[in-house]
Amino acid sequence: MNRPGCPASRDEARETGTGFRGIVRPSFRPGWHRVRPVFPRQASCPGCGSPTGIRVCPRCHTPLPVGFDRSHSPLIAMIGAKNTGKTVYLTVLANELRTTLRRRFHADVRFTGDAQGGAESPLRWLEKNINRVYQRGQLFAQTASAGSDGRQEALVFEWRQAGRRTLTGLRFRTTYLSFYDTAGEDLSSQGRSRTLKYLDAADALIVLLDPFTLPQAADRIAAPDDREGAREPAITVLGNVTDTLRESRRVPGDKPIRLPVAVAFAKIDAFFDALGSDNRLFEAPDESTAHYDETAGRDTHEQVRALLHEFGGDEIDSHLSTNYTNFRYFVVSALGAPPDYANQKVDPGGVRPFRVAEPLLWLLSRFGVVRGEARRR
Repeated sequence: MNRPGCPASRDEARETGTGFRGIVRPSFRPGWHRVRPVFPRQASCPGCGSPTGIRVCPRCHTPLPVGFDRSHSPLIAMIGAKNTGKTVYLTVLANELRTTLRRRFHADVRFTGDAQGGAESPLRWLEKNINRVYQRGQLFAQTASAGSDGRQEALVFEWRQAGRRTLTGLRFRTTYLSFYDTAGEDLSSQGRSRTLKYLDAADALIVLLDPFTLPQAADRIAAPDDREGAREPAITVLGNVTDTLRESRRVPGDKPIRLPVAVAFAKIDAFFDALGSDNRLFEAPDESTAHYDETAGRDTHEQVRALLHEFGGDEIDSHLSTNYTNFRYFVVSALGAPPDYANQKVDPGGVRPFRVAEPLLWLLSRFGVVRGEARRR
């Protein structure tokens, strides 16, 4: 039976929750029926009567991938102050997920976008970003604030791997990874950071810190000109995030926060010359095995901790050590070389990601999505 579907229009709930202003089909709650399951796989639209199996978030009406409710689906919030390069990092990490990591872990990794979104869909957003950075060699303007008209939807990836073999055959495990990129301005004050409701729902954090804000960094490296205001000290951002998490999760001050936190110093390529090419932090990680190297990860953690003390950033370590039980340090460079900040251009050698995936792989090992192994010394 061919029935015309309901016309597409703006969704007020989705616009309020995510900033998405595209036109989409209407969302509705499935009607109750005593012989139907509590969560039916399909439901009929109360407007036109056509059946649909597309599910959406009941609050923001963002479409959910098929099987989202039957799989482990961690939400990873990516946060950091202005100028830490979060959008570039997320773009490069997404590309690494679909290429290098997919091959390394023998996984099927694909982006699950919203086909109804058209030019505003997350998939189109990501494709444009990859084209801008990799093909055109251009950087980005600042991410729009959650209080502005910018896009605030998460990027969702489906990670599918072979699992255990049973009597009925090989089983496969699907995990959905959701990444959320927030504007640095949203973390610049305690009041604004409290408006970031998704921090309460996050299963883990990737915190990008700006190494140029370390107290003694200016004495040893040349920081790029900041055209849009002073850089926010890393300790200020961390303090605001900690206060927000304690308030939203009701964690009293005398107890630690147990959320896994990957603390990554971005743009570490700026330190290559200052620290010397023989520094162990700049050794290329072993990417030949399909597991997270726990031993190498702990070594990097201690090396970054020593670097913090060397550059006068020991208060960062004190804050994390006294507020969190599960955090780890990383160094990353999404581009692999300092860009031309004045002209917003990538280095002529192109994009050469350096240790970009390590924060994510550590978190995936914590969730049991990938295997973590400690080497014998």
